[in-house]
Amino acid sequence: MGRSAVITGIGVVAPGAIGKEPYWELLTAGRTATRRITLFDPDGFRSRIAAEVDFDPHTEGLSTQQIRRMDRAAQFAVVCTREAVADSGIELASHEPHRVAVSIGSAVGCTMGLEEEYAVLSDWGRHWLVDHTYGVPHLYGYMVPSTLAVEVAWEVAAEGPTAVISTGCTSGLDTIGHGAALIEEGSADVVFAGATDAPLSPITSACFDAIKATSPNNGDPEHASRPFDAHRDGFVLGEGAAVMVLEEASAARRRGARIYAEITGFASRSNAFHMTGLKPDGREMAEAITVTLRQARIAPSEVDYINAHGSGTKQNDRHETAAFKRSLGERAHEIPVSSIKSMIGHSLGAIGSLEVAACALALDRQVVPPTANLHNPDPECDLDYVPLTAREHDMDVVLSVGSGFGGFQSATLLSRP
Repeated sequence: MGRSAVITGIGVVAPGAIGKEPYWELLTAGRTATRRITLFDPDGFRSRIAAEVDFDPHTEGLSTQQIRRMDRAAQFAVVCTREAVADSGIELASHEPHRVAVSIGSAVGCTMGLEEEYAVLSDWGRHWLVDHTYGVPHLYGYMVPSTLAVEVAWEVAAEGPTAVISTGCTSGLDTIGHGAALIEEGSADVVFAGATDAPLSPITSACFDAIKATSPNNGDPEHASRPFDAHRDGFVLGEGAAVMVLEEASAARRRGARIYAEITGFASRSNAFHMTGLKPDGREMAEAITVTLRQARIAPSEVDYINAHGSGTKQNDRHETAAFKRSLGERAHEIPVSSIKSMIGHSLGAIGSLEVAACALALDRQVVPPTANLHNPDPECDLDYVPLTAREHDMDVVLSVGSGFGGFQSATLLSRP
C-alpha cells in the first residue's frame, strides 16, 4: 500500500475570525466580514471595500523583533502555524528535522511591507531616485517571497524541502497538492502546507480597479460579494492565511492523531489563453477535476460537496458552472456547491488554503457552509449553490477548485479518513 497524506492540524487567520473554531462558526453562520477599507484611506478608488482581518500581532503572541522583521503576510503564516501545531498535537521533537517540510503559497508576497517602504524611501513618491538609507534592515526580505516559507520553517525547525508556490489565486490549493506529493513520494513525513496573503494596499486596489475586477458596491459592503447571483458585479478583496499539518497517514494513525481528511487527489491545468479571461466552456477546470477524480479512483457519483472558486465575477461563475457540468455530468445538479468568498472575500493566493481548511472542517462536522448573499440566482448558474443557510449533509468526498489569473485551474479532493 502506498503512502498518503492526511490533515491532522489546522490554523486559520481570516477576516472576521482568528482561529479554527471562530472561523468555522463564522462560515456556518453565513456571516460576512466585508466592510469599508480601514487599512488605508480608500477615497478615490473605484472599489473601497475589502474583507480585513482584525489582527494585533502582539495579542497573537509575536515578539517585537518578529513584528519588525516580518511583513503582515508572514505574521499571518506564523500565527497559523502555531495553531496548527497545537491542534495536531504533534511532537515535532520526535521527527528528524530533515523529514519535516514546508510548502507555503502566496500570490503577491510581502506587498504591504514593500509599499510602505517605497513610500518612505521615495518620500511618498516625491523623489524618482529613492534614498536607500531610509530602508529598514529587512527590506530585502520583503523583496524575496521565499521569506514567507523561511519564517514558517524557522518556527517549526523544519530542515526538509521548503518552498513558496506562487501561482496566483490557485497558490493555496497548489501548495497543499505539493505538500501531499512530498509525503506520497517519501521526501517528507510531515509538511506544513498552506498559504498567506496580505494584499490590502493602495497598489493592489489600483491594479484591480484598472481592470474593473472588484465590486464597486461601496454603499453596501456587507452584501457586495455575491457569487452566482444575477446581480454580482465583481469580487471583494480579502486577506488571511491558513496552514495545515500534513502527515503520512499510517504514522498519524499510529500516534492516534485526529485526522480531519485524507488528500486523495490533486491536479492543475493552464488554459494558455488569456491573463484574466476564461473560455465559457470550462474545459481546463473540467480537465483538472477529471484528472483529480481519476487519480483518486473516485467516480463523479461519489462526490458529496464542491467548494467552488465562486469569486463573484460574471465570467468566473459561469465558467465554473460549465466545468462542473462537463466533468461531473448530471451528477453536478445533485451536489451541493458553495462559495465561502461570499463571507471572507478573495484573499488571492491564500484563499485556496482557507477553502481547503473549510472543506476539512466540513467533512469533520458533516455540515456544508452556505453561499451568503445569494438572493437572485443567475439562470446560467443553475446548480445547488446552498444559498444563505448552512446545511447538514452526509459527506465522504469533497472537491475544492480554484481558478487564477494566468489561466491556472486546480482541483483537490479530500476524503473522510
